[in-house]
Amino acid sequence: MARVLSYVPRAAIFLAGVAAGVLTSTRREGTGVDSGAVQDLKRSLAELEARVASQEASQAGRFSQIETRLEEHAAKLSEIPSTTQIVAAMEQLLSKTMASLDERLSTQAHSIEVLKTTVSQTDSLLERVLESLDSLQSYSETSDQPVDSLLERPAV
Repeated sequence: MARVLSYVPRAAIFLAGVAAGVLTSTRREGTGVDSGAVQDLKRSLAELEARVASQEASQAGRFSQIETRLEEHAAKLSEIPSTTQIVAAMEQLLSKTMASLDERLSTQAHSIEVLKTTVSQTDSLLERVLESLDSLQSYSETSDQPVDSLLERPAV
């Protein structure tokens, strides 16, 4: 057994050397594979950064367009009259229209009154004319005067 124990440190050193060799070789192989993968990752990362930058630029352009449109809409909205202004204008227009209508109705009522007065006066005048004709007719019937020759003469 003493003999076996003398081989143990040598075997341990041998195994440690083999393990170190295996680890070193796997690192060398891994470094070659890793450097290609790292290059692919770096390239992918650069492409991703470029896409993100282009998206940011595109979004910045869109935001500036939206802001411009918002400013235009705000300017248009400030030019539009408010509801109270529209209501006030409508009330003013309505009051003018009603005043005009009242004035026309008053004028027509006055015209109707004048027409009634005129018709009444005409009726009165016609009645007096008819009474005068009746009185003339009864006067001519009651009078025994000879008929005037000028009245009976035919028209030339």
